[in-house]
Amino acid sequence: MNGSLHNKQAGWSGRFNEPVSELVQRYTASVTFDKRLAAFDISASLAHADMLHGVGLISKTDLQDIESGLATISEEIAQDKFEWSIALEDVHLNIEKRLIDLVGDAGKRLHTARSRNDQVATDIRLWLRSSIDEIRLAIDDLRRALIDQAQAHAGTVMPGFTHLQVAQPISFGHHMLAYEAMFARDDERLRDARVRVNRLPLGAAALAGTSYPIDRQRVANSLGFDGLCENSLDAVSDRDFAIEFTAAAALIMTHISRLSEELILWMTSRYGFIKLPDRFCTGSSIMPQKKNPDVPELARGKTGRVFGHLMALLTLMKGQPLAYNKDNQEDKEPLFDTVDTVLDTLRAFSEMIAGMEPQPQAMRRAAMEGFATATDLADYLVKRGLPFRDAHEAVALAVRAAVDQGCGLEELSIEQLQAFSTLIDQDVYEVLRLEGSLESRDHLGGTAPRQVLAQVARRRLALSGVSPSKKSQPGLRGWPQAEAKLP
Repeated sequence: MNGSLHNKQAGWSGRFNEPVSELVQRYTASVTFDKRLAAFDISASLAHADMLHGVGLISKTDLQDIESGLATISEEIAQDKFEWSIALEDVHLNIEKRLIDLVGDAGKRLHTARSRNDQVATDIRLWLRSSIDEIRLAIDDLRRALIDQAQAHAGTVMPGFTHLQVAQPISFGHHMLAYEAMFARDDERLRDARVRVNRLPLGAAALAGTSYPIDRQRVANSLGFDGLCENSLDAVSDRDFAIEFTAAAALIMTHISRLSEELILWMTSRYGFIKLPDRFCTGSSIMPQKKNPDVPELARGKTGRVFGHLMALLTLMKGQPLAYNKDNQEDKEPLFDTVDTVLDTLRAFSEMIAGMEPQPQAMRRAAMEGFATATDLADYLVKRGLPFRDAHEAVALAVRAAVDQGCGLEELSIEQLQAFSTLIDQDVYEVLRLEGSLESRDHLGGTAPRQVLAQVARRRLALSGVSPSKKSQPGLRGWPQAEAKLP
């Protein structure tokens, strides 16, 4: 094949005198991974063709041929009958070549007033917008699972830790709601990032715009974009929206990893706080008694994978001059893998948390072992008029005495306790009771069961929402349409 013919098939001019080598074809091609953009590429092309006809750049017949050809291609891809060619580099040229084969000159006119530069930027934004919607739904499911556990265990006592040392009694429900709060903020970040994703770059062409009388707002309206990328150079060259999303995804995985670490610890025989469903664990090839928390461990490891993608995208962008550069082909695999990793992890965790079985007796035993109500005793003395620092010292001496005797504070006699402060009376044992400690923290944000249940009600209300615009999904035959409900 001579250079001119090969490059013509690849969508280039006849300027080149020799074909691209097979090595360079493999090195520069992206179709093996960017073909997942196909539905969004077709959706954007349909909107572009409609606009071209609307402004008089193509005929009604051309529009109908394009729509018919793209519908056929959509069916072929959905049925896995489409023949992808690495020689055609990417998803865009593969679809364009097939369209020309199907409808002839009408297919050649589709690329009027656009470039692959603004085309790919549009496709990525469409895909990422849809992916954000999916991830937000998955976060909602995980939040509901955490809220359900919180409601069921609003009064289940467990030790709260600082420095991994027993600190104060809390409820397991309160602990679950701490993670729900983290994932709620993750959802807020995604919702905010989606605003900047949802701006249309199409119409920027290669970098300078186009001399054709295009109607960008019409395309934006057709595709459900909230606004336009107003500067053509910026529209095709920056991927900060992808970086911002990946940063939000890294925080999601950070929270997943923290939860994973606790699940792993709680599964050990030293803790025994929870049981995870067997379907989320594995055994040992040599030790028949083992039940390993593989899903939390792997999620903890995959967190580093997403962190790496964020660093890759930041590094990719940091040295690029305006406008588009081939470097940006490298934005897709990290972005695709980030979405896949986060979605799979969230979906697994939603089901795993829903099936988790807390072990109240083990938690209670652990809370009894670390003098968890010592602060309550100090507060008791302060309420009776003792300065806090003096109360702190008195309780520290009482703890030392309990350690020496190998017992808990609540096991010291009233006479022994009064040796540390004459302000102590018989009612102190109510204060030293684990449930009494929980119930005393009866304020907004506290761990009292009444407050936990009130927070559960507020969080459930916060999760009730409305369906996003159906324009956020490409309306093509052969692609499943998910009904999303987001706050």
